[in-house]
Amino acid sequence: MRTDYRIKGLPILLGRNEFSEKVKAYDKWVKADEMARCYILASMANVLQHQHQSMGSAYDMLESLKEMFGEQNRAVKQTAMKDLLNTKMVEGSSVRDHVLKMMSLLNKLEVLGAVIDKESQVEMVLQTLPDSFQ
Repeated sequence: MRTDYRIKGLPILLGRNEFSEKVKAYDKWVKADEMARCYILASMANVLQHQHQSMGSAYDMLESLKEMFGEQNRAVKQTAMKDLLNTKMVEGSSVRDHVLKMMSLLNKLEVLGAVIDKESQVEMVLQTLPDSFQ
C-alpha cells in the first residue's frame, strides 16, 4: 500500500517501509554530519570557529575553507613542485638522504593534491641523480 507523505510540503509516494528506511538513512546522515561539524570546529582557530559555527553542514564548512585557503594551497603546491624539479643530488653525497628528500617532496605534493603516477615519480628521482649513476 502506498501512502502520500509530505516532506517540507512536497508529496512523497512511498510505502511505509520505504519511508521508514529513508527516514532512518536521513537521521543517520544528520548524526554523522553533526559529528563531522563538531570535529571540524574543534580543529579550527577561534576566529574561524566563529565564522563557521552557523553553517548548515560539514560540506558547507569545507567549501568555505576551500574558498578561503585554496589560493594558499596552490602557492604551496607550486613551491613544492619547484623544489622537486630543482633538486639535484650533489656528487659524493648520500644517495639514501637524497632519495628520502625526494620521497618527502613527492609525499608533500600528494598531500597537497598533486597526482603523479608511480612510474613518473621513479623517473623524477632518477633524473635528479648525478651523471655517474646513469
